[in-house]
Amino acid sequence: MAAKQPRAWQRMLSGRRLDLLDPTPMDIEVEDIAHGLAFVARWNGQTLGDFAYSVAEHSLLVEDLFTRMYPGTPVKWRLAALLHDAPEYVIGDMISPVKAAVGPGYDELDKRLIAAIHIRFGLPAAIPVTVKKQIKKADRVSAWMEATQIAGFSVTEANKFFGRPDPQVIEGLSIRLRPPVEARNDYTARIEALLQDC
Repeated sequence: MAAKQPRAWQRMLSGRRLDLLDPTPMDIEVEDIAHGLAFVARWNGQTLGDFAYSVAEHSLLVEDLFTRMYPGTPVKWRLAALLHDAPEYVIGDMISPVKAAVGPGYDELDKRLIAAIHIRFGLPAAIPVTVKKQIKKADRVSAWMEATQIAGFSVTEANKFFGRPDPQVIEGLSIRLRPPVEARNDYTARIEALLQDC
């Protein structure tokens, strides 16, 4: 008798079944991503405030920073910036030390999911390396802001771990802690707006 294979799919609220080992673009829905990311806490929930700082909120900030840092960038790469952490809607947000401990298996799972997500939204499975690096720079600026505003880091510590951001890039921006439903709705609306402009 053959051993029973463990279940490798997740049922989404949309009714879709997303196979984590072999994800397909057909099983990816905007609402599932937005809902999942709005309920996933950054920093393992170790942040100040009455609400967790969600990956949805973080993603909105990264897309804003990316647009400020690289004005005139095609809309499709702004969409890629917004979706940069989208796989976390099913695999959660692991802090860097945990990712390192888990090893290459996490990275492979993340790559499969992001490729399917990109295709679903009309992007290439793998975005250009230069664009990926630009998004990562915006992500690090976001991490610096989060670290200093809600995660208890001193500016000196944040500069050491994330690099010191250009003050003009972050001018007028602040971390928002709000109910997940608000972050979910804004994330959904932002994806839809960018898709209309692509």
